[in-house]
Amino acid sequence: MTAPALLWFRRDLRLDDNPAFTAAARHGGPVIPIFILDRDGEGEWSPGGASRWWLHHSLAALADALAVRGSKLILRRGAASEVLEDLIEDTGAAAIFWNRRYEPASAEHDTVLERDLKQRGIATKSCNAALLFEPREIRTGAGTPFKVFTPFWRACLERGGIVAPHEAPKEIPRPRHWPQSDDLDRWALLPTKPDWADGLREAWAPGEAGARKRLSAFLRHGLASYETRRDRPDVDGSSALSPHLHWGEIGPRRVWQAVEHAAAETPWLRSAADAYQRELGWREFASHLLVARPEMPTEPLDGRFAAFPWDVDSTALQAWQRGRTGYPIVDAGMRQLWRTGWMHNRVRMIAASFLIKDLRIDWRAGQAWFWDTLVDADLANNAFNWQWVAGCGADAAPYFRIFNPVLQGEKFDPDGAYVRRFVPELANLPPKWIHKPWRAPGAVLAEAGVALGRTYPRPIVDHGDARRLALAAFQALPRS
Repeated sequence: MTAPALLWFRRDLRLDDNPAFTAAARHGGPVIPIFILDRDGEGEWSPGGASRWWLHHSLAALADALAVRGSKLILRRGAASEVLEDLIEDTGAAAIFWNRRYEPASAEHDTVLERDLKQRGIATKSCNAALLFEPREIRTGAGTPFKVFTPFWRACLERGGIVAPHEAPKEIPRPRHWPQSDDLDRWALLPTKPDWADGLREAWAPGEAGARKRLSAFLRHGLASYETRRDRPDVDGSSALSPHLHWGEIGPRRVWQAVEHAAAETPWLRSAADAYQRELGWREFASHLLVARPEMPTEPLDGRFAAFPWDVDSTALQAWQRGRTGYPIVDAGMRQLWRTGWMHNRVRMIAASFLIKDLRIDWRAGQAWFWDTLVDADLANNAFNWQWVAGCGADAAPYFRIFNPVLQGEKFDPDGAYVRRFVPELANLPPKWIHKPWRAPGAVLAEAGVALGRTYPRPIVDHGDARRLALAAFQALPRS
């Protein structure tokens, strides 16, 4: 009988279009699915609170999906190298299959681990389940990584050849004896005292089935209007697939194919499909850039910003974190984040710009808060987008692009529905004043039950003054 193989799940928590799963099922012997909670393997970027909540439920869903196929998910905690050694000895496994991760600490860890396993005579195979293209496949004509998105995405489209997704194997050969498994509940991934996850439970259904359901709903109800509604936080215009993609509950190839099929069946959807696929490309660009610039989460890619005079203001930072800045669109976004573990992309840019440009607080403080509170906290995307807003990253928005939170609110939440939902103390204000309550006449505020400074804060900074100070600080930086 062929020796067993270990199928090592990491951030590929699905059976559909999982190349490591497909390879393991074809190897000819029993397959033992495993997941290792290895905080050391994450480096300094172990999952934050919202991510731990999601991971618990995603692992439970994966275990159920495997059980339906007569298999079992073995859970272990500890250093991956030690856990794998124990499992090899316990099961007699002669091969290990896994899907690659591209974060610097994980990639370095995998390189060392693969070398050690091969020296011990253990066959290994790693696959790409997370990206449309391998990062080192897309290069400029000079053979270097791209630094600008548009030519990067053009090169991706010209290259083509996106691998078609594969259906999950129908059968998983079982071992004669299962190794011992940890109890998921004992990992204490869920919040208890206090249990702050009510909003997450209402908003999300982690797991592969939840991912497929969300994709199907987007194709039916969201794709057609994606180009015109994706920037509107007051309507359901985005796919909200980001946490499912981050945790690998659905793969980008499956999403790409589904959108392609929709456009092929309904040709007038082609423009919307292109716009959505471009967002998949933006996600792709972030991961490719992290491979090329592993310092991206900790250092500005534009070296001039190492000298930027950031303001250390814990009171202002806390007001931003709690959604108490006095700017309704910013506060609505920060409260949506805290309640649901997610924030609309347009509002992410507005809230990030406010922290960086209006408060002049280091973008890394915002990145850290998002890391702990987002269910889709992804190292590449988080760092890339914070640097983009800050103006210090690759292909970044210029630093002088400073979002006006009032104008942004009036443009993208014109009736105030988004603010009313997440900042209910302003719910009775007319649309004319809901994005600038400090300018509303006293009688309007009184009728709406708003008492500035008591029921809702006054602005913690004046945007016009803050903009001038931010631009002055930028202009004082050394020129490259």
